[in-house]
Amino acid sequence: MDLHEVPKIKHSFSDNFFLLAGPCAIEGEDMALRIAERIVKICDRLQIPFIFKGSFKKANRSRIDSFTGIGDEKALRILKKVSETFDIPTVTDIHEVGDAEIAAAYVDVLQIPAFLVRQTDLVVAAAKTGKVINLKKGQFMSPESMQHAVKKVKDSGNQNAWITDRGTMFGYQDLIVDFRGIPTMRAFAPVILDVTHSLQQPNQSTGVTGGRPEMIETIARAAVVNHVDGLFIETHFDPASAKSDGANMLHLDKLDRLLGNLVTIRQLINNLGE
Repeated sequence: MDLHEVPKIKHSFSDNFFLLAGPCAIEGEDMALRIAERIVKICDRLQIPFIFKGSFKKANRSRIDSFTGIGDEKALRILKKVSETFDIPTVTDIHEVGDAEIAAAYVDVLQIPAFLVRQTDLVVAAAKTGKVINLKKGQFMSPESMQHAVKKVKDSGNQNAWITDRGTMFGYQDLIVDFRGIPTMRAFAPVILDVTHSLQQPNQSTGVTGGRPEMIETIARAAVVNHVDGLFIETHFDPASAKSDGANMLHLDKLDRLLGNLVTIRQLINNLGE
């Protein structure tokens, strides 16, 4: 895969996976810069192409009193500052047609949330910005069905679509990753595995999503072994105090070791060939 359509990518993708990582939501400028700085240093050393992730708003919350953001424009300006400070690309998710053009002025990749990936107007609006579009596979969708979401992007005149798997519903309160989906979806577009969201435990009676972060390395290793193009990992220096998705987030202190292990695995797999 060629990452040339994403500005500010520093490293070649030819031998390694690329990484989308950062906090679930932009909680403030200081936290975003601190997290980005740590990840940049790790990825530079390991030569991992890196895109900083942060949601400028959270529209799909379980409870009305859940954190939704610090203000759209304020959060988008922070994402732009992260990009300019560290010379890295950024990605954020959008939820409404009107978000596409607004967010595209600040970030390099627009992400379509899993719950909304079948919303034609939203996908088309994002595609028409000319940005790279990251389509998250719905928890209710088969890998094969994602070809239609990709086609919507391409039929809108944009050839730059990615697919991100974030697990499939397993009962009412759990998700499971079907690794057969990676080669299936790679026939349509580059494939990313959203490691941390795949370990969510949704629909809790409290209205707060649970998670199993102790399984992050297990899922990430399996993805790398199965030739995934990219990894998506939400991380925070204090997940317990994160305002969104802290239950399944990776502690920032654990990211260096995890990525080092995954790069070693990818190198071994590359030597075996596909």
